This record gives sequence, structure tokens and C-alpha cells, in this order.
Amino acid sequence: MKATRILLLCLALPLPAQIAAAQAKDAPGCTDSPLITRFPGSYIMKCTQADDDTYSFEMGPGKPAKKVEGKSLYIEYRYPATATKAQVIRNINTALKSAGYTFDEDTGSAGDLYAHLGKTWVYVGVSVSFWYEEQFITETTLTQDVVATAAAMQGGLAASGHTVVNGILFDTGKADLKPESDPALQEVAKLLKGDPRLKVYVVGHTDNVGVLASNVDLSKRRAAAVALALTTKFAVPAAQLQSYGDGPYAPVASNDSEDGRALNRRVELVKQ
Repeated sequence: MKATRILLLCLALPLPAQIAAAQAKDAPGCTDSPLITRFPGSYIMKCTQADDDTYSFEMGPGKPAKKVEGKSLYIEYRYPATATKAQVIRNINTALKSAGYTFDEDTGSAGDLYAHLGKTWVYVGVSVSFWYEEQFITETTLTQDVVATAAAMQGGLAASGHTVVNGILFDTGKADLKPESDPALQEVAKLLKGDPRLKVYVVGHTDNVGVLASNVDLSKRRAAAVALALTTKFAVPAAQLQSYGDGPYAPVASNDSEDGRALNRRVELVKQ
């Protein structure tokens, strides 16, 4: 689906000179998203971009958040003191709805909204303190640049009895192995075939975002998918494997940050 840029035109736009004056205050290297213009008279305080990132989008009361992976853009604006919070919220809401975005959660006057259109996901948070933020994630096929080697996993098992298998990838919220996982699975197969007496538990782990029961179930299904791929596609004897899902119960980092949550979403081998 081709994205069309949303224009915030519910108010009369400032004169070109006023637009240029606001943009001149933008933080170095920061520009507007190609998907939506800024609220008239606003300037960018900061921005960050990443080609490979994740963000959790709220899906409405009583529903688990949806973790979306892909290309990320974050922008924080200062809007003019002549505008009200309600005015900014109304402009952005109207613009997104007019462009066909589906609203997943809208807190109204509180100023937080989550919406998506196709593979594009948007979070907007508007503050009464004359600033607002936008988080965009465009779903893409992510790459895994580092995979575990058989030697490294063997060393981990010998030293601590368990080892993380880097390079095993799943779509968000699913237990289907992505094709990019094959190099890591080949290394696991190499490890196990090299020592027929070695038996391991394949253990799936998640972060703590969402419903506990769903996370535990997802971890079980992912671990089972890895064990199945190893026995069917890579000819590892089934007697060497047993799958287990530990959900969020064994974090290796704090779940208070995205970096920590990313480390907690993992597959491990544990020596039986």
C-alpha cells in the first residue's frame, strides 16, 4: 500500500515565513515524517531513527499490546503556546481518520492514540506542556546479523549448562520460524550431531509485555517449533531434544527497557 502524506489542515497554515522560522529551530538532522506534517508553528526538539527496532502498540482496553518490528522513526515536537492541547489532538485525530487509519486505542482528551494503516503503525502522545511525540513503525523483514556457532554453544553448555541461540527469528506474536533462522538451526544441528550423547531442553522465553498465559503459551509453541525443525529439516534425533516454554519467568535483563525486553525474548538450549 503506497503511503500518502497526511496534511494537518484543520487550521489555516502559517505564512511561509512563519513556517520557515519554525523549521529553523529543528534539532540538527531532524525532519518531518513523510507520512504526516507537523502541527503548524511547531518545531522538532529531537528525533531518532532505526532500520531494525520494535515498539509495543496498545490495542484497546483488555487487549494485549502488539509488538511491531520494523523501521522506526521517533519525533518530538514543541507546539506553539498559542495552541491548546485539545486543538493539537483534534487536528491529528482528524488527519489520521481522514487518511483511513484504523484507531486501535484513543484516550481522547488524555492525548494518547494508537492507529495503523496496512503495515504502518503510529503512536501519538500530546502533552498539555506544549509538546507532542510521534512514534512510527513500518513493518519490514528484519535481518539477523549474528548467529550462534556450534563451538560457542558447546562452550556455554560446558560452562553454565545453558546457552542462548542467537539468530532464531519469529514473526511478532507467532510461532512460525522465519527462513532467516536456518543458519542458527544448522549450528544447533552441528552441535547435537557432533555429540550423539548430548541431550538438551529447547527452552522458549518471552518478555513480560502482554498477558502472562499468552506469553507462556507462545514460548511453548516457539520452543516446539524449533525442536520440530531440528528433527525434521535438520535430521537431529528426536531423543536428543525436549521442548519447554518458560514465558517471562526467567529474564536475563530488566523488562523496564526495550533493550532489556529484546534480550529476554530468546531461545536457549539447556543441558539435560
